[in-house]
Amino acid sequence: MSGTYRTVARVGEIPEGEGRSFEVDDRIIAVIRDRGVYFAIDDHCPHQGAPLCDGIVADGTVTCTWHGWRFSLEDGRWLDSPKSKVRVDTYPIRVEGDEIQVLV
Repeated sequence: MSGTYRTVARVGEIPEGEGRSFEVDDRIIAVIRDRGVYFAIDDHCPHQGAPLCDGIVADGTVTCTWHGWRFSLEDGRWLDSPKSKVRVDTYPIRVEGDEIQVLV
């Protein structure tokens, strides 16, 4: 996979069960911490553009606060319609030292 890891935050800056929004190479990406693991996804719900960084995080999902659409943090699938091809992009993420980095 080509691309570059970009540092977006430091460990401890994103509380458990919450997300934060970051601009990374002209993309707006939500970094979300769930059960001690960081996930990076597009920070907009494809329904009407709500910020997913403000969503409700639980059990590997984020729920859009505007209309309740749920997405998998692992692969971005829209979980409310399993046959749908609707999804949000996800990005590889890593922790190097105390830096949280996203691959774009």
